[in-house]
Amino acid sequence: MTETEVRAAIEAERSELADLLGGLDAEQWDEPTLCAGWRVREVVAHSTMPFRLSTPRFALEMLKARGNFNKMADRTARADAAALTAEELVAAVRDNVHHPWKPPGGGFAGALSHDVIHGLDITVALGLDRVVPADRMRLVLGALSPRSVNYFGVDLDGIELRADDLDFNYGSGSVLAGSAQDLLLVLCGRTLPAGSLRGAAAERFTETG
Repeated sequence: MTETEVRAAIEAERSELADLLGGLDAEQWDEPTLCAGWRVREVVAHSTMPFRLSTPRFALEMLKARGNFNKMADRTARADAAALTAEELVAAVRDNVHHPWKPPGGGFAGALSHDVIHGLDITVALGLDRVVPADRMRLVLGALSPRSVNYFGVDLDGIELRADDLDFNYGSGSVLAGSAQDLLLVLCGRTLPAGSLRGAAAERFTETG
């Protein structure tokens, strides 16, 4: 797809996410997500961090974290989630629908992946029946690389991920089947709700009670 088409997909994803977040009640904002240790508000704070953090503050936070990005991201998400209201977090998504941020080395496809994955962290955990449009999922899955998969450190040795709703498979071995978006979450190291996946290895990647 062209850059214009990818950016249109980003804008649509952020707009839909803003609408969804705007409809959550106060209790849902404090529910856990698929990001271990983060509630909905921490995930939204993190996903909007690139829009809100100035370059000087980013540099300062990285200095505090001794250059450890994951530590910096966690600390910043928790601090911003405590400081910002739900309404302010929704506005941070809605007001930045057209923001040109791209993750280092990831391009606009990486920005779309960031939005889609963190949106799923929220909707899947809350049990909301949202399906990411197929054209966006194809873009995200098409942008996967060994480097991006290795980043999450998921052990998929001897396993083939096979989607039952899109033409997508990854790896080789015993088949682990599910929707494309659930398999994307497996690749990102998330633990899914019980019953989300099918195959001999399903219990390794899902909750067990």
